[in-house]
Amino acid sequence: MGLLAQRRPTEPKQSAVSKPAATLTEAEAIRLAQAGDAAAFEFLYQLHGRRVYALCLRMVGNPADAEDLMQEAFLQLFRKIGTFRGESAFSTWLHRMTVNVVLMRLRKKSLPAASLEETTEPDEETGGPRKDIGAPDLGLSGAVDRVNLERAIGQLPPGYRAVFVLHDVQGYEHNEIADIMDCSVGNSKSQLHKARTRLRELLQESARDQARHERQEAKAQTPNRN
Repeated sequence: MGLLAQRRPTEPKQSAVSKPAATLTEAEAIRLAQAGDAAAFEFLYQLHGRRVYALCLRMVGNPADAEDLMQEAFLQLFRKIGTFRGESAFSTWLHRMTVNVVLMRLRKKSLPAASLEETTEPDEETGGPRKDIGAPDLGLSGAVDRVNLERAIGQLPPGYRAVFVLHDVQGYEHNEIADIMDCSVGNSKSQLHKARTRLRELLQESARDQARHERQEAKAQTPNRN
């Protein structure tokens, strides 16, 4: 069952699509959806829904919440699609809307939000910009326990988490993230660097806790020879 069949803020016009939805282009679907065509909007939902859901899931870590946020993002799209002017890619525009929906939810839960207006921190040795900001992070690209990584991502402040997910998971470039998050490219790079640094700290803490637990278990299982 599609989105419009589940939740519909207003009744859209009867479908004006004159050819099978499978043959529509995205641009045609956008134009028809802006005119209130339900089938065209459903086409956009089917085209982008999976990636929007994946973005929500990465940011909140809970499938039920991610599903709810995806629906909210598409309801926002339904209300605001008439404002899309093609100044950026439609997917970028939609993902900006999605990120805003998720961040609003996270902030309502009183989670700490990272400011996207903090300046890029200089390198302590050279005084210039850090050379590793925005570069591939080999320390996070190895065989890391997926469960621990997902848990660590969930502990990041919302702003850090959004940039990390957009860049390292969704594959956006910093100029695209700057557009989505309404910040500068430098701020996007800075937030990614801080997110990766915090993730390393969280993963190291998790590894230490696990090692400590394993030592305690091994000690408990060792027979007392006294």
